[in-house]
Amino acid sequence: MKLYRILVVVLALWSCNLSLAQDGEEQEVLSLDGGPISSQFEYLTTKSGPYRAEGIRYRVVKEVNLNKLRKNVSDSINEFNERAAQLRTTIASHEETIESLNKQLEETTNNLAAVTEEKDNMSFLGFNTSKGTYNAILWTIIGSLLLLLLFFIYKFRNSNILTQEAKQSLSEVEKEYEDHRRRALEREQKISRQLQDEINKYKKS
Repeated sequence: MKLYRILVVVLALWSCNLSLAQDGEEQEVLSLDGGPISSQFEYLTTKSGPYRAEGIRYRVVKEVNLNKLRKNVSDSINEFNERAAQLRTTIASHEETIESLNKQLEETTNNLAAVTEEKDNMSFLGFNTSKGTYNAILWTIIGSLLLLLLFFIYKFRNSNILTQEAKQSLSEVEKEYEDHRRRALEREQKISRQLQDEINKYKKS
């Protein structure tokens, strides 16, 4: 019987030491001073005290921890807003570039069409030239315009790709921001309700 009691005491002490070691590891990992918001909520939960009233379990949270978590959530939301604003600025810049390239592309296309219409005219700058010289000058101009057109098309497509990527990144950031904001508000409201319930119960008692 004594051996059984000793064994129970040893197991209880071992369990207690293991629990303290795990708590120490969690404190090293979980903190309100850094890390993702989800881990900060987990830290707030681990630091909250249990409370039971009328058969319902509650968690009592320190007001200083709740205020710090609220500030961290607000800072995270501000960071998301700044990133979204930067992406919007990038998109606006690319859209301006695309509009400018479209105008240049239209002008180049019109010039190419005008040169093509006048290719049978043997007069060049008011001077009569031989057909060979005229053709050489004409195809040089056409080749240059084509190269310029290809360059503008390349720039246009490159800017369009960058704009699409920026829009997609903005959409993902806004979605992630909305999800994060919704989860943060839900958790904060839940903790605030629980804290208010506890305050009301303490006032009544």
